[in-house]
Amino acid sequence: MKNTSQLRQQIRQKIRQNRQKLTALEQAQAENSITQQALAFIEKHNAQHIALYLAFDGEISTRGLIDALWAQGKSVYLPVLHPFCAGHLLFLRYLPETAMCQNKFGIFEPQLNVQNVLPLSELDMIFTPLVAFDKAGNRLGMGGGFYDRTLQNWQQKLFLPVGLAHKCQEIESLPTESWDIPLAHIFVG
Repeated sequence: MKNTSQLRQQIRQKIRQNRQKLTALEQAQAENSITQQALAFIEKHNAQHIALYLAFDGEISTRGLIDALWAQGKSVYLPVLHPFCAGHLLFLRYLPETAMCQNKFGIFEPQLNVQNVLPLSELDMIFTPLVAFDKAGNRLGMGGGFYDRTLQNWQQKLFLPVGLAHKCQEIESLPTESWDIPLAHIFVG
């Protein structure tokens, strides 16, 4: 019998392959659907400070959502690998002119500038990427635990964690670990 860790790795591999097979049209349709769902949700909650991510490895693109939020005068933040606290994220203000660099995983993030860091407690929403999810809101990420550590005790920090996913990323039931943090909402495109 496989242990939970092996099973989770198999799920990651299978779902990432499925996600990579999506056509450009399917990706664009998913992005449009997610953008509309997210904008309505943000408006409903009157959110002003929104953390997003830049798509990587077939994830739902947030480009249209970011552009729409900028047009509405909302503040957008992107995750940056914490330079001193391994395995943790900081969220930095993201503007069209923000200088970007690639982190150790090859993901683009804003260049670190402490003046642009916003404490988690001041974010209204964090939109997270994910590899797989289930109907119970369980999220399986890439395996580094960055978002699980970030989302710990999110109810006390008063922000809402929201996952963004393609339909092909949903599975019946995810094998979970004690450190996994379920999401408040998951939008599917």
